[in-house]
Amino acid sequence: MATKIPLVVGSNGLPQQLQSGDELGANIASTQVRTRTNANAGSIVKGAPVYKNSTAGEVDKARANAASTARVYGLVYDTTIATTANGTIATDGPLVATTGEWDAVTGQTGGLTPGAMYFLDPSTAGMMTTTPPTTVGQLVCKIGAAISTTEFEISISDPILL
Repeated sequence: MATKIPLVVGSNGLPQQLQSGDELGANIASTQVRTRTNANAGSIVKGAPVYKNSTAGEVDKARANAASTARVYGLVYDTTIATTANGTIATDGPLVATTGEWDAVTGQTGGLTPGAMYFLDPSTAGMMTTTPPTTVGQLVCKIGAAISTTEFEISISDPILL
């Protein structure tokens, strides 16, 4: 079998053969983020699930008790977003936070539970839980899974009305 040399995009933007000594590299674990304005009456903390509450792209704390607030847009990427301030929202990929920051949005202690799936909380806005809602009228919205006590893989699903 013949040796094949892959084509790559060179620094000049043109395709070229991979040169001897060069390596292929790809960022396969990138976090997708968007900038949005906090429409909540208070600050929103890192890791809190949010929904878009207007056509202007403002966000507020998500909650699984009504269809209007249960469509999770993403998780707060910044340490905190003050009221009416712009901030960054992670919409897909990994999100790393301290165990204390995760405790603030899960109600747990010691950070995330590795391997656990997390859902939007129906009781408290801006919170996640490992227990999916089961009450008729609430919505089940999977937000993602814990990779470790400090790393979360965002994988948001559409809410399902019970």
